[in-house]
Amino acid sequence: MTTKDWFKDRGYPHFSNRTPLSVIKECELYVSNKSKVAKHSFLPLIFKEIKQRRYKKSFIKGIVRRSHKSQKNNKIVSNAKIRKILYASHLDSHIFSYFSQKIITPKYEEILEKNIHLSSSITGYRQIPTADNLKFKNNVHFAKDVFDEVKKRGNCVVLGYDIENFFPSLNHRLLKLAWARIIGCKSLPKDHYNIFKAATNFSYVKLNDLKTCKNHFDEKKLAKYKKLGKNTFFENINELIDSNIIIYKNQQHKDGKLIGIPQGLPISALLANIYMLQFDEAIISELTEKSNIYYRRYSDDIIFICLANEVEKVEEFVKEQIEKIKLIISFEKTEKTLFKFDNNTLQSYKIEGNNLIKNIPLNYLGFEFYGSKTLVKSKSLAGFYRRMKNTVKTKHNRVLNIKQDRLLDYAPIYKRKIYRLYSFKGTKNRELPASRITYKNEKIIVKKTTKKYRGNYIKYIYRASDEMKAPEIKRQIRNHWKILQKTISKYKFSNGKE
Repeated sequence: MTTKDWFKDRGYPHFSNRTPLSVIKECELYVSNKSKVAKHSFLPLIFKEIKQRRYKKSFIKGIVRRSHKSQKNNKIVSNAKIRKILYASHLDSHIFSYFSQKIITPKYEEILEKNIHLSSSITGYRQIPTADNLKFKNNVHFAKDVFDEVKKRGNCVVLGYDIENFFPSLNHRLLKLAWARIIGCKSLPKDHYNIFKAATNFSYVKLNDLKTCKNHFDEKKLAKYKKLGKNTFFENINELIDSNIIIYKNQQHKDGKLIGIPQGLPISALLANIYMLQFDEAIISELTEKSNIYYRRYSDDIIFICLANEVEKVEEFVKEQIEKIKLIISFEKTEKTLFKFDNNTLQSYKIEGNNLIKNIPLNYLGFEFYGSKTLVKSKSLAGFYRRMKNTVKTKHNRVLNIKQDRLLDYAPIYKRKIYRLYSFKGTKNRELPASRITYKNEKIIVKKTTKKYRGNYIKYIYRASDEMKAPEIKRQIRNHWKILQKTISKYKFSNGKE
């Protein structure tokens, strides 16, 4: 079991050059120097949006049905969830990462370790060892812990809350106070304060604005910089400043004051946990220790397990405490799930007003829990099969273009990589051949190397099934090979090397 390393060679192009493993010593000397960090000028972040399709129940033209779209203000709009990610330049990322993992996290963990209930309740973005101490827990273990607690309690109600716009809504004054408390200071030292400013009063450039050639990156320009040994969008920061590209500032405001931190920095998750510490401590003190109410928080995903007659008490206390830290929970969207025994079988019921709807599961961290069985969320499986079919189609279209460009009658599409990504044949860890391209004296140098392959989604399903002792999870994916073969059969493929 290895702990997370603060240093990571990030491969993406940015406004500063990459920092390979060979410069780790120089890099550590810089990021650990308080005076240098205090004076460090952080570069603009890069902003991008990740679109996640969602197929869910929607109200369209008076009819409730499952769809990728829904009706809002008499308009048909997409159900897609847009995740806004901002990521830092290479040296800036190392500063965020070093302070997060080497300086702040150990002090945060010291506070949590003083109370076992508190430590076990906060699960997201932490390295928590499994019972055998061989690896760290992940979302499968955290979901299993909650489901096991429901089984243990039997007749109970599970309340699932979600904080609205979590990262973009964090109050800067409260974050600053929480940060100072963690490191044991009345106010932030200069180095910490400079990082605080970089994570709150940040500037950014939209990734799409960097696509200057017909909605594509200027590949010739990027190649020119690569030959000079720079994996950057500009030769230097002054070139960005002198360009026509807009540099935006954090524009999230509430009550006339700037709020929010970027989601995507190496320090963002830790800052969010620190911010919630006051809330976590209040819940543990008042609800868990006094009333034996089970509490778990994975980032902004909050779970309570209590008796039916304790629901109102929990809701009132959560509302009171969440207002103290200036965040909002949509109580109308709270998921309430009742579990009770029906013919000696634990059964789930969705609580909707005064009605109980049988066999509607508790959804938590990508799993559906019905009381007597546990399944992977159906939308996760649908996403897997959608990616599978899109990959096969994309490979086929690519070969069609090659045939057209080179005037070929036949060009095979090989299956090996598709099998590795989307079938049981890709469940084993292995070393794959790879090549690394570098430039020296404006000449290309190709080095043969290997990369670690850690398995695919099928492996995740198998592991989840074993960890949760739920064979029904494995059965969900039993037809994946037939579906893959049926998809492949639509196109002309060569077997290649299996």
